[in-house]
Amino acid sequence: MDYIEWFHNRVAELRIQKGVSARDMSLSLGQSESYINKIENKRTLPSMTGFIYICEYLGVTPKEFFDTDLVAPTQVRGITQEAQKLTEEQADLILRLMKEMTNK
Repeated sequence: MDYIEWFHNRVAELRIQKGVSARDMSLSLGQSESYINKIENKRTLPSMTGFIYICEYLGVTPKEFFDTDLVAPTQVRGITQEAQKLTEEQADLILRLMKEMTNK
C-alpha cells in the first residue's frame, strides 16, 4: 500500500464526512485557505504538529486516522459511547441487529 497516497485521500475522506470545505477547515486550523487543498492534492504533507491539529479538528485520534479498517471513526466512537449506556439485553439486541446488517 502506498501510505503517502493513502494519507492524502484519508484527509479528504474524513473532511468530507465532517461536512466541511477544505477552505473552511484550513482557516479553522489557522492556516492559509489553501492548506488542506494542498495536502489533499498531494502537493505537501503537514508537519507532525499540523497532523495532530488536523486529527483534533476532524475529531479522530491519530490511531483512528491510520486505522485502514475504520471507515467512519467518529461514528464508531459515538456508537461505542452510546452502547456503554445500554442494559445487557439492549446491547444483545443491538449486536444482533448489527450482525444482520453486516452479513448482507
